[in-house]
Amino acid sequence: MISHRSIKIFTGNSNRPLAESVCKAIGVPLCESEVKSFADGEVSCSINETVRGSDVFIIQSTCKPVNDNLVELLVLIDACRRASAGRITAVIPYFGYARQDRKARSRDPISAKLVANMITAAGADRILTMDLHAAQIQGFFDIPADNLLSYPVLADYYAKKFGSSLKDMVVVSPSVGPIARARKFAEKLECGLAIVDRRHDDGNETTDVIGEVSGRDCILLADIVDTAVTVVSAAKALKTIGGANRIYACATHGVLSSPSVDLLEKSPIEELALLDTIPAHPEAARGRIKYLTVAPVFGEAIERTFQEISITKFSY
Repeated sequence: MISHRSIKIFTGNSNRPLAESVCKAIGVPLCESEVKSFADGEVSCSINETVRGSDVFIIQSTCKPVNDNLVELLVLIDACRRASAGRITAVIPYFGYARQDRKARSRDPISAKLVANMITAAGADRILTMDLHAAQIQGFFDIPADNLLSYPVLADYYAKKFGSSLKDMVVVSPSVGPIARARKFAEKLECGLAIVDRRHDDGNETTDVIGEVSGRDCILLADIVDTAVTVVSAAKALKTIGGANRIYACATHGVLSSPSVDLLEKSPIEELALLDTIPAHPEAARGRIKYLTVAPVFGEAIERTFQEISITKFSY
């Protein structure tokens, strides 16, 4: 279905297992390249096969170490552009700097826009990513950018895990901000919806649970779990204030900075389901973390992009 001479898929060092799984899903080999660092930390790459006129896809999450992985992506794009690639798509399962999408204070940078400009300047023709932290980041790119949806993957997992009992469960947004994402997820699962509302008044924090969760199993939905403070605090509030029964949590991107695994281990969360947009944390089992793959989603999106077929059903 795909000519191996027309499509080329490369990867840096950020998430090679995902790149290999994507290639396996669409039946093409991962192309030969080498990305390394010199003694002083400078990034260097070598493309070890021709890309002239090819449709090139570079799979690289800009996760920790964020700056190293970002520079790897930039030099890979530049190398393919200088080698006369026909079109270059930067496939960024996790887009770092996405939380710096606006000026929170005077003289703050808008780093997400800066990074978007850098990727475009390096020579990318289009972007393929998943669940941007803020929807407006899609407009930061001056090239086409497709933002894939993760909740169908998570919804399918929970549908198989809980079956008909899902109708009695509640999807919970851990804060007011991501309520729109939680509402779509609840509609997909045909579940109820609740919100953990945390407010700071005169230096005091007040937490309320909006929605009926008493005696019910809950699924906390986040887009990113970094230190895990927000999701763990929400889980505790559901237990102590809302009287919830069992609590599960899920998110697209598991950044899992310290002390996230320790917090999750001691939390009332039964299981945290994450997608493999970022490589698995070495201590995932201790935090009751389960990983689901997005390789089939990215594989079909790449295949459809290559064939110039709409990917509307995957993105927004």
